[in-house]
Amino acid sequence: MHSIKKMRNGEHPISSPEQNHLLSSLPAEVRARFAPHLRLVQLPLGQCLYESGGELKHVLFPTNSVISLLYTMENGDSAEISVVGNEGVLGIALFMGGESTPNRAVVQSAGSAYQLPGHILKQEFHRHGDLHCLLLRYTQSLMTQMAQTAVCNRHHSIEQQLCRWLLLSLDRIPSNVLTMTQELIANMLGVRREGVAVAAGKLQKLGIIEYNRGKLTVLDRPRLEKISCECYEVVKVECDRLLHYLPKAACRSEFSKKSAIEETFFEH
Repeated sequence: MHSIKKMRNGEHPISSPEQNHLLSSLPAEVRARFAPHLRLVQLPLGQCLYESGGELKHVLFPTNSVISLLYTMENGDSAEISVVGNEGVLGIALFMGGESTPNRAVVQSAGSAYQLPGHILKQEFHRHGDLHCLLLRYTQSLMTQMAQTAVCNRHHSIEQQLCRWLLLSLDRIPSNVLTMTQELIANMLGVRREGVAVAAGKLQKLGIIEYNRGKLTVLDRPRLEKISCECYEVVKVECDRLLHYLPKAACRSEFSKKSAIEETFFEH
């Protein structure tokens, strides 16, 4: 992962570990062991968190940010294979037996995340049955998303892909507004910018979205779901089935008393 710079003491986090549903669902004894090692980091829009083949030393638990996992071809073209938000963790290769990953990770929606040293997660993964099961179930949901994204990119129109992408993003942020350029969306979908402009223009004419100066607002989510392809529903149903026990609201826990409050951010 890219280097991290510490901020001045006295800065207070705007996020809580409980905002990440996976963290908040951990057994109490695991939460207590994780808490002293967590560091809040700020993830700016477009920041590359790691490149393909890069060594992974930490995992990230997003709270209000969204991270895209992309595959990059030799000619530089790339396409998104999945997104990670407050439902999960970035860096599954660390507990699945790998020290690196073939994909790159880019911040799709700016926000915060909690960073945990990889060796701490691996220790807990191999010692605690509940955590082991939880992470494997999350990994299965991520694999479902990757497979369905591949199908969608191959068989569905840019308009349908854009709808799916917007819905997946909305599920992982606390509002209906995305700070996003058409160029970045095009890079995520692996299509030309002109294609995204046309697709977004159609949605805007229908009154479903509003796009202005890098801010995309979803005005009518029900209609967005209606015109989307089945890929979004397939992913959501499977995620809900596997992760149905993840809490939807934050609650007071050991994190409130023990987690580090020193805020850091990724350097460019």
